Amino acid sequence: MTSPTIGSLRVDGATLRYEVRGSGPLLLLIPGGTGGAASFDGVADDLAADHTVASYDPRGMSGSLLDDPEAPQRVERHADDAFRLLELLSPGAPARVAACSSGAIVALHLLTTRPERIERVVAHEPPMVEVLPDAAEHRAMLARVQDTLRREGLMPAAAVFAAGLSRPGAEPAAPPADPRAAIAELPPEARARVERTMANMPYFLGRIVPSFMAYTPDLDRLEALSDRLVLAAGTDSRGELPYRPAALLAERFGTELVHFPGGHTGLSTHPAAFGELLRKVLALP
Repeated sequence: MTSPTIGSLRVDGATLRYEVRGSGPLLLLIPGGTGGAASFDGVADDLAADHTVASYDPRGMSGSLLDDPEAPQRVERHADDAFRLLELLSPGAPARVAACSSGAIVALHLLTTRPERIERVVAHEPPMVEVLPDAAEHRAMLARVQDTLRREGLMPAAAVFAAGLSRPGAEPAAPPADPRAAIAELPPEARARVERTMANMPYFLGRIVPSFMAYTPDLDRLEALSDRLVLAAGTDSRGELPYRPAALLAERFGTELVHFPGGHTGLSTHPAAFGELLRKVLALP
């Protein structure tokens, strides 16, 4: 893996850590979940053959520190962070954006508010429950996650969240009572990944999940910009909560839903195939 150039960018209320590889038109990778910029490590080098690839830790995650750790988190603020990176790294030309999960929600808001800066967005499974016809059911699930987090702690809340994301009738395996117990047995790279995930999980579940998943996009605006938008989902996640908003929006806009290998976390489980398809989608006219 090529060592990226590391930079920092001061934004309102935070300092962002970002990574840059390659040369060519800018491709901004917006991570979701708890992985930060490192979640794109399996695809960034290949993408850098055609682009200047920039990835970053969202504010509050990993190396991007908040001025006020208790500050509320909003999609709009995170989208402005992405815009500031575009202004820094591609000031004279529109850029391409690829994003997953909660990062895809950020990318959709960025497209609707800064369309002049965006050439194309690939949004993989943005879990926006408010666009779904059964949104009330999912709001209740998110409330249970927060209640469990307050009353019982992180791992029980993570189990409630995982169950809420699964397809109806599925029985996802419960996470171990304490995954830290097995960390010492892992190879160094895997150990670092697990440690990073665990360190970011309280912030993600407690601050990102409730506000981001409650976000309501401007659907009319997105439809007007749908020629720049590629909605994507995992071949293995049909019927799961994160799959459904992308499928619904693709149907509403009359566009293709592009299926990527794996499920919601296909970027991690199938990096080579995921990256290959992403390159093809980005190269489309």
